[in-house]
Amino acid sequence: MTIKKLSPEELLGINKFAVDEEEPHIVLDKAICAKCKEKPCLVVCPAVLYTLKDGEINFDYAGCLECGTCRVVCKDKGITKWTYPRGTFGVAFRCG
Repeated sequence: MTIKKLSPEELLGINKFAVDEEEPHIVLDKAICAKCKEKPCLVVCPAVLYTLKDGEINFDYAGCLECGTCRVVCKDKGITKWTYPRGTFGVAFRCG
């Protein structure tokens, strides 16, 4: 029996996301992020939502798993807001 390893994108595709377009639940200060040398958010986010392009951190909260890992590892406080999404918004985990 062969077990197929799913990519992060395939795993995330199993879940359902209700995105709050009006109020992001995570907000970054890119000026603070630019000074961060380690940029741990690039490697710890299980949804791979943090990316680096031309030396700038980019983040898309739409696929957030709401685990809080980025908030914990951000020692420079580049994440200026981290809350759970408003009611009826956010991730709904599904078992595939």
